Amino acid sequence: MKWASAISTHPSLELALREVIERVLTQLEVAPNLAIVFISSAFASEYSRVLPLLKGPLGGAHLIGCSGRGVIGRTPAGHLAEVEETAGISLTAAHLPGVNIQGFHLSIDELPDLDSSPSEWTEIIGVPPADNPHFLLMADPFASGMNDLLQGLDFAYPNAVKVGGLAGIESISRSCGLFCGQQLYRQGVIGVALSGNITIDAIVAQGCRPIGPTLRVVEGDRNVVTKVAAQFPQDEAEAQTPLEALQELFQDLDETDRQLAQESLFIGLAQSSFKQSLERGDFLIRNLVGVDPNVGAIAIADRVRPGQRIQFHLRDAHTAQDDLAALLETYRADHRDLVAPAGALLFACNGRGTSLFDVPNCDTEQFSRQLGPVPLGGFFCNGEIGPVGKTTFLHGFTSVFGICRELDS
Repeated sequence: MKWASAISTHPSLELALREVIERVLTQLEVAPNLAIVFISSAFASEYSRVLPLLKGPLGGAHLIGCSGRGVIGRTPAGHLAEVEETAGISLTAAHLPGVNIQGFHLSIDELPDLDSSPSEWTEIIGVPPADNPHFLLMADPFASGMNDLLQGLDFAYPNAVKVGGLAGIESISRSCGLFCGQQLYRQGVIGVALSGNITIDAIVAQGCRPIGPTLRVVEGDRNVVTKVAAQFPQDEAEAQTPLEALQELFQDLDETDRQLAQESLFIGLAQSSFKQSLERGDFLIRNLVGVDPNVGAIAIADRVRPGQRIQFHLRDAHTAQDDLAALLETYRADHRDLVAPAGALLFACNGRGTSLFDVPNCDTEQFSRQLGPVPLGGFFCNGEIGPVGKTTFLHGFTSVFGICRELDS
């Protein structure tokens, strides 16, 4: 298995594609059978030219990719770069012996309903669960059924890793580009299922840190929480409203965190009902979307159930950097004796990059610092797809890495 990545900022589509193709083919030294292209929305008027220009030089490689607000890849000087809000093309190519590649396009309107059997989901993908596939997914950002799709794929392929992102749109036409095989799509979901001698390790950096104690939901309905208590079972008399818990927490914060909580306060939803000690990566981070001061309730941008554990979180640039560094360091330590990564993809939120960090290349520099010169490509998304625990979610303000390597012998 061998991967290569290249990025170009040439304003000419034809010259930019020629540059990245030449560089990845030189790096690979063998014909690729998978090519992933990410193109900035500055080229929106030329999306229809992308696949014809790629097809000849890349031979029989399976092609997939999409548009983005920015693109990520390796420069001619050999370092990783995040190119934002300007013309840019990223090409990542891989020679994958022993790997089966199945591309697909799905229309959200034609998906099975959530009461359907797993076989109805596997039929539309075309890959049996016994093949143990992993998935790269890219979608139209206006696709309203993404959560149902991810839930259905988790149901049909419970052991598969699914990573990806929602494509970037051009500001005037509000359209995106989705490239799969030799077809340009404007709507729906595209993807590839990879099975055989490959595994994908997912790192989901949500960029938050917990504050205050872990709480247990005592009363709530759908996305509204009305009563909470300490995380382990207590007398109902000790329950309080979430707003009361937040006010107590606020008193213990320093002035910096109090200011941050005014604009960057989030809720973490624990994804395990059984794990006693929760840590980084155990929470799904969701927006706090409303507070009712009359009854002390809070509304969360996701469903919550009584008994579920929650914790308030804060997000800022420093926290986001520390979070990613810790996750990558843990990954490196945990995989030290396993097959080394051959290549990786990064699906980064539009709200990260210079919008969050003020300086470019923060996520990619962390990646290089921890994992070395692993070929990496990616794009800036309107939403990121990746797992928390064993469930796949659509995220915001997140960086999702899909790290590809051969199976452990």
